[in-house]
Amino acid sequence: MRRVLRNFFKSPFALLAVVEALLLCVPIYAAALLRFGGDLTQFDENFGALFPRSALFAVVLLASLLAVGLYSPRQRARFDGVLARLIVAFAGGGIGLMVLFYLFPSLHLWRGLLGYAAVVAFVMICAVRLILPWVVNGDVFRRRVVFLGAGRRAGRLMRLRRRTDQRGFKVVGFIAVAGDEMSVDPAKLLTQEGSLLDFATALDVDEVVIAMDDRRRNLPLDQLLACRLGGIEVIDLVQFLERETGTVDVSLVSPSYLILGPGFSRTPLRLLSARIFDLCASALLVVLSSPFMVVAAIAILLEDGRPIFYRQTRVGIDRVPFRLTKFRSMRKDAESSGKAQWATAGDDRVTRVGRILRKTRIDELPQLLNVLRGEMSIVGPRPERPEFVDQLAVKIPYYQERLAVKPGLTGWAQLCFPYGSTEGDALEKLQYDLYYVKHHSLLFDLWILLQTAEVVLWQKGAR
Repeated sequence: MRRVLRNFFKSPFALLAVVEALLLCVPIYAAALLRFGGDLTQFDENFGALFPRSALFAVVLLASLLAVGLYSPRQRARFDGVLARLIVAFAGGGIGLMVLFYLFPSLHLWRGLLGYAAVVAFVMICAVRLILPWVVNGDVFRRRVVFLGAGRRAGRLMRLRRRTDQRGFKVVGFIAVAGDEMSVDPAKLLTQEGSLLDFATALDVDEVVIAMDDRRRNLPLDQLLACRLGGIEVIDLVQFLERETGTVDVSLVSPSYLILGPGFSRTPLRLLSARIFDLCASALLVVLSSPFMVVAAIAILLEDGRPIFYRQTRVGIDRVPFRLTKFRSMRKDAESSGKAQWATAGDDRVTRVGRILRKTRIDELPQLLNVLRGEMSIVGPRPERPEFVDQLAVKIPYYQERLAVKPGLTGWAQLCFPYGSTEGDALEKLQYDLYYVKHHSLLFDLWILLQTAEVVLWQKGAR
């Protein structure tokens, strides 16, 4: 894991992005050599400098690869799935390059030359992706970790369900501490010999994670300090899980951790940058999506008549209510009983047109008006209904803390967790929402927005 602008990035995927960025600078040069028989002076005479075009080609395709989720640690697709995403990424990147060449004619390339470059780039990226499983799933980039403690808190590690959550580290073992109730695999228990520093050094450990159930009586401060000064990282279990899983585990976290720890920034600069980002992104999305919104409005009108839009009260930042606008995707009598209901898989209240709108997320596009009015952001926790907020705030600890930022059209929880329709799902999503509230930044917002393209194209989590 590496921290960049207050956000964690997994080393294998960061390295993969750097390697592919460098490789994507090659295809334009290779295409020019093929097209002009090895004489690049002809390219300079016809087009000008080669490097700016090569850099533009690399940046656009790298953004396309990111947008379809190919640098996401949550990506679990096999090679055929990766190949499908590569095709979509290159198609989108090609369209993006055409638009940029139209806007900036001085950077234009012949279509044949661009085609050569795309073929070379596609072959190179496919070759890298075939090697990726051996690199990412091996131990070369994984941190060797020892857990100090083998009780209930340490047992939380055993409940990590996603293999992707464990890609960044390798468990060397657990050191049992007096007072802990054994909750880990006995085969993973270690017997410490000598000082903790000498023991960790002998095992080639990179990191010691404090996972004791009771740190007040048995915490070996001197030995942990010696590890830290000796070049071995020391970290608390909550911080470790936060870094590796992209969540804040509410079953382990304490109020002091949230109060005294880093994050939760609401500085004037952050608020200003977020608002500028919202205005620019929402205005651009309104322009690009307007044809789809017109078609959606006509389809709703033809199938089920008016109203075209569905307006509902949702809870915004600091519990301020607002009226959210969406395309109507359910029957007019969807909540005729007057009682708020969760949407469920295969919900029979959804119309035929509405099912398509939900799968493609087109039903959510009118929320861009809420963003322009400042009631929502492009990126943030999902806006919930007041009835659900009141209900969940009583049952789930720290639920109201997700309201410290504006709700969003897309968000970290929406990317990482499917559509939630139960209180258990709400708890899982809350842990992602708290991570976003703690670490939100302009870079993180851009990262989420780009990866939302994968959710839309592959229709993940829609109901």
